[in-house]
Amino acid sequence: MQCAVSIPNFGVGLSALAVGDLAASAEAAGWDGFFLWDHLFAFPPGPVDVVDPWIALAVAATRTSRIRLGTAVTPLPRRRPVKVAREVTTLDHLASGRFTLGVGTGAMPFEWDHCGEEPDAVVRGDMLDEHLELLTRLWTGEVVRHEGAHYRVAGDDWGGLAHPPPVQRPRVPVWVGGTWPGGRPFRRAARWDGVLPMRVDAGWTVTDTADVTAFVARHRVVDAPFDVAVPGETDPGDPAAGDEVRAHAAAGATWWVEAVHPWRFGYRDGGAWPAREMAARVAAGPPVRR
Repeated sequence: MQCAVSIPNFGVGLSALAVGDLAASAEAAGWDGFFLWDHLFAFPPGPVDVVDPWIALAVAATRTSRIRLGTAVTPLPRRRPVKVAREVTTLDHLASGRFTLGVGTGAMPFEWDHCGEEPDAVVRGDMLDEHLELLTRLWTGEVVRHEGAHYRVAGDDWGGLAHPPPVQRPRVPVWVGGTWPGGRPFRRAARWDGVLPMRVDAGWTVTDTADVTAFVARHRVVDAPFDVAVPGETDPGDPAAGDEVRAHAAAGATWWVEAVHPWRFGYRDGGAWPAREMAARVAAGPPVRR
């Protein structure tokens, strides 16, 4: 079982340099991964600083040498495939092959409504599927010609070449996010390299981990490694924390993703942002070590 931290890309006083500091702290503390949310706005709305996760992860890549870096998750339907292909490739080279792309359809309606993006979740699912298939072709470094329902790539040397390809082959790992229980996001995940499940109605349980693992296994048609990255919160002073994480591992999880967000530390809209408490949880290290 590997352990990562996941932090928002917004916060009072947050900057790309501060994200780099947190990533360096995570690596020094023994975490195996560092994942950054990908939102356009802070929520709830307020005077909170928002950083671009891709630029911040570039800083993190220069401050680390071991841990895996990634987004958790990027709503691909609001992005252009050629641009994403080049950003991922650049980050993968900058991190010497340590980047993981977490993707989803997007779960925050205001991020679509306020920016004129596609509001229909079913359509966004179709866009995500087409986007992912196109990304894998762009990552080959070869000329790509594509005329799809949602995206077009011209296919000449100017419009279809994403060179050089990423460091990782055959591609950068793709982990698909989704709210459990739900069918389509998890069938989609089974076609790729990992899943980032979550619940909105309750905390994540060992039973949930077992159910997601079994669901993916039923729909998986590729004989290749697959990651189940489950969310959770642990107290570094709790002697039972390691047992909880090991129980998820026994149920099929391969990654524990520690959610280091302000609300777990008592943040309420308009209150003091718990930056010190969040940084302390990162510095305290993972609940289990390999």
